[in-house]
Amino acid sequence: MSTHSLMLLCALHSAALGVFHLCFWRLFDWKRALAKLDRPNRAIMQILNLRLAFVFFAVAVLCLLYPDALATTPLGRALLVVMVLFWVGRTIEQFVFLRGLRHPAVHALTAVFELGAVLFALPLWLVAPAT
Repeated sequence: MSTHSLMLLCALHSAALGVFHLCFWRLFDWKRALAKLDRPNRAIMQILNLRLAFVFFAVAVLCLLYPDALATTPLGRALLVVMVLFWVGRTIEQFVFLRGLRHPAVHALTAVFELGAVLFALPLWLVAPAT
């Protein structure tokens, strides 16, 4: 598989997660659910979610604009490692914070997080760094 194809898959994964996070207000009925929190915590939840969506969209754009640099340069490969660690950590947090919750959506999200770790690791394994 080419570097561009691998990075396109990473971009699609990141963009999809960005869109998913923008849907949280509707998906999780945040208008009602977050109303139970005090104002600072309600604001923090929404701000963190928007910043996370921004990061996902930024990573998607970087994957589309700089696929070769991400796969071959030390800085690009470091960013890929950061993304692998992000997704591995998110997978672990799934088990820690949602322990005992047996819902198909939880299992599907776990698979999406594992997929992210694999997608961002593939260029590290399959593409030779620049010399």
